[in-house]
Amino acid sequence: MSTVLDQIIAGVRDDLADRQSQTPLDQVIAQIETAPAVRDPMPAFRAPQLSIICEVKRSSPSKGSLAEISDPAELALAYAGGGAAAISVLTEQRRFGGSLADLDLVRWRVDQPILRKDFTVEPYQIYEARAHGADLILLIVAALDDKQLSRLHQLTTELGMTALVEVHTPEEARRAVALGAELIGVNNRNLKTLDVDLSMFERIAGAIPDGVVKVAESGIKSPAHAARVSAAGAHAILVGEALVTDAHPGAAIAAMIAAGSINSQE
Repeated sequence: MSTVLDQIIAGVRDDLADRQSQTPLDQVIAQIETAPAVRDPMPAFRAPQLSIICEVKRSSPSKGSLAEISDPAELALAYAGGGAAAISVLTEQRRFGGSLADLDLVRWRVDQPILRKDFTVEPYQIYEARAHGADLILLIVAALDDKQLSRLHQLTTELGMTALVEVHTPEEARRAVALGAELIGVNNRNLKTLDVDLSMFERIAGAIPDGVVKVAESGIKSPAHAARVSAAGAHAILVGEALVTDAHPGAAIAAMIAAGSINSQE
């Protein structure tokens, strides 16, 4: 039986084939020459205070519609005002309601590094992300074998970008560490059941060595949650639902930073 992740990736591949037929790879690579310069997110992530990657996300497979977000750039500006270290833009359309157009709008309005949040399975998507001004891309270990993971991680580095390597189990964490990933995210969401358990980060963080920036993802909805994962070793958190559904996302970001920074590590 296929998992939710399998189903999402099947759709991603179908949509990717359509884009490849419309815009050949050589054209995408040519567009990189005029793309905005890459912004390095790592200094902010390594700063003493807890960093927040704030997400522009309209919907999700687990919750359905979250927010209309008619102007992604306006939301991103609110995030920036609240102290976001980076901004994540969902570009997967079928389950998350995103697009590369959202990324374009955000890129031209904010200075923060931008994560293209999608299900990266082919090199084309990495060239595409850079052509649209992304600074980070997501690599989900559960979706890739070691050869694919290495190839995509190397290409990301060659283009000057940073890979957020996402794991869900201790074994996946070991694979990410063996890859040499500098930025590892622990997703608290089970991709088979979509259930969220904040203790997932607490259990897996110990398998990630010092020197690697650790990101806690999913299920972080309050300052108390931010403080909890920070105490467990998180240098950064990725927050989507709690921010897109908050009438005052800038204030919510500031509160999470303040709460999480009490236990933040160097």
